[in-house]
Amino acid sequence: MLARANMDRDLFDAAGQRGEPLAARMRPRTVEEFVGQEHILGPGRLLRRAIQADQLASLIFYGPPGTGKTTLARVIANTTASHFVSINAVLAGVKEIREATAEADSRRKHHERRTTLFVDEVHRWNKAQQDALLPWVENGTVVLIGATTENPFFEVNPALVSRSRIFQLKPLTSADLQAIAERTLRDPERGYGAYEVSVEPQALAHLVDVSGGDARTLLNALELAVETTPARFPPPPGEPIRITLAIAEESIQRRVVLYDKEGDYHFDTISAFIKSLRGSDPDAALYWLARMVYAGEDPRFLFRRMLIFASEDVGLADPQALGVAEAAAAAFDRVGLPEGRFHLAQAALYLATAPKSNSSLAFFDALAVVEKEQAGEVPSHLRDASRDAEGFGHGEGYLYPHAYREHWVAQQYLPDRLQGRVFYQPTAEGAEARVRAEVERRREAQLAAMLEAESRPREVLTFARGEKARDLWLERAVTSAGERLSAERERIFGALDLQRHHRVLVLNAGDGLLAWEAVRRVPEGGVWALTRDEREAELLAARAQTLPELERPHVLAGPLTRLPELLEQAGFAAVRFDAIVGRGVLAREPDKPGCLRLLAGLLAPGGRLSLAEVLPARGTRLSALLDLSGETAEFAHRLREAEERVYADPDDPLTAWDSEDYPRAAGEAGLEAVGASLEAHTGPRLVRAEDVERWLGEPSGRGERGNYGSRLGLPAEEAARLRALALAQLAGRELAWTTVTLFLDASRTR
Repeated sequence: MLARANMDRDLFDAAGQRGEPLAARMRPRTVEEFVGQEHILGPGRLLRRAIQADQLASLIFYGPPGTGKTTLARVIANTTASHFVSINAVLAGVKEIREATAEADSRRKHHERRTTLFVDEVHRWNKAQQDALLPWVENGTVVLIGATTENPFFEVNPALVSRSRIFQLKPLTSADLQAIAERTLRDPERGYGAYEVSVEPQALAHLVDVSGGDARTLLNALELAVETTPARFPPPPGEPIRITLAIAEESIQRRVVLYDKEGDYHFDTISAFIKSLRGSDPDAALYWLARMVYAGEDPRFLFRRMLIFASEDVGLADPQALGVAEAAAAAFDRVGLPEGRFHLAQAALYLATAPKSNSSLAFFDALAVVEKEQAGEVPSHLRDASRDAEGFGHGEGYLYPHAYREHWVAQQYLPDRLQGRVFYQPTAEGAEARVRAEVERRREAQLAAMLEAESRPREVLTFARGEKARDLWLERAVTSAGERLSAERERIFGALDLQRHHRVLVLNAGDGLLAWEAVRRVPEGGVWALTRDEREAELLAARAQTLPELERPHVLAGPLTRLPELLEQAGFAAVRFDAIVGRGVLAREPDKPGCLRLLAGLLAPGGRLSLAEVLPARGTRLSALLDLSGETAEFAHRLREAEERVYADPDDPLTAWDSEDYPRAAGEAGLEAVGASLEAHTGPRLVRAEDVERWLGEPSGRGERGNYGSRLGLPAEEAARLRALALAQLAGRELAWTTVTLFLDASRTR
């Protein structure tokens, strides 16, 4: 009954009782009160939308202590219409899980009401306890919200993880902690707003700085400072409470360092240390080493990792590295702490500044061959000649290297079927650079000796047959458009450093090429897709119906120039984007500088713009496709001149801008770190008779500029001649067509 009472007790009853700790009293009650974690709770973010719409699926909140995991659960409890039940995994077991799920099942069947089950410290449950919950999560009886400080991919049942969306919370920033402290000092009901509390700026800065991103630590220190400064608390009305730097320093003396010798912080920090060594950054290596020593990490563990590193990542580039690491470890065993920290630092600095080579990984390539491929026999001349040289000729033909100049001779050492296989790849770093040239020289001699000694045909190298190569070329040609678009998509997204929680705006999104890639890359953020018209928007939205509602892109329809208005109408006026991407967005816009200013204003600080724009003036010209050898020189000359005029027309938004115009306008629009690169692609293009008619026939549209033929401005007789030539020479043919694309990459840094 006691366990049942503990389970049923709502841990999220309204705070504010004076007996509660300050950190408990100041817990936010709504999304609007929540401070920090903008990457998952900012305007337009997936989690914020899900909470506000009460459309939560199972969630796991993962992050350090004091970052708001339990607080988020409390906010959800205050907003959801479902019944909310809380369990602490330290206190509850399978019995409590069964009671909670049985009541949830009854509640769903008889009252048609959902149940949300919050499990604090969910990683504390063993596999059997987590398995007991799994069927009820799977059939929808309960919506699980778990909170854990440990990596859920390692500490939570994979089946539960696969049915939940994981949100990682980060340590709060100094600005977040400052805002929490100031709110606490102002709040008259839950904080200290009813008292005359003043905190010196230096004192508050110290509390924020030493809290290490943990709101609970900050509030506990603030509570200690405020409530122990007067002779008694609460003080008499009107008596001031002044918190000085000295009081703040007494309230929180030691900086909080998140570290757990068996958890994520342990593994993440040692990973950062090793990667800093590998990256030859001695400053970072010393910092991470200091973090671990400060937190009480076992120095022998650190030396063990550095001994591995000396062979794995330094290797033959500096053969002395292993000896230095081993000597430092031995010296530490003799000296101990605290002086032994010198040996830790010396080993770390030596490894960080040593030349690097991971060529020792070649052993694992050889091991994979042994594990996966058929074992090759030992060549006869390498076998032991002491036992059966007479009977089987073992050892016969072996060349004794010491009998030759430089103590080396070319002969076969690998099994027959592995001849020519290379495992060891020497680097050009440090001492290994001297080894490399010699190894390569000897390999060439080995290969030559092997080929010369062959007395029977064998497959040493494999060559593709001509027919196969031609078939592959044809296959590539047929799919070149798809490959080009795929490469273009990768180029656009490759310029970005997208994270799962980012907000992405996709322009000219009707074909879905970039929109669906954005949806895949930012599942915890959000995607907004702008199409040119309602028809494209309907098609895109229809294809999005297969996605869960909260993961679907927000589809807008209209011209780029109306984008702010469209966002406002859809309720997203406050949203600023971490990335804006698009293909062919600006080419037809008359006011390209204005469009770039508009896009710059929609980027969040640090946001990136990545666009691909085709430059028609640099692509294939019609005159280059035609065989004009049978025409008069005057006709050919006038055609080429006419084309030059078309592509040099300053009033045509499609052709007037070239490669240098886009980055200049981006810079003028307030964007920085502007980069632009050109890429030419030549691939097959089938030209149909209707294409020729559309280009050179009588203009059928109402466009002011007419079609290509009318813009050439040739006399009627020559225009008719050009159309006839194009129909005869181009229609129905697959031509090599060159397209030049400008990739524009820019960022907003402030």
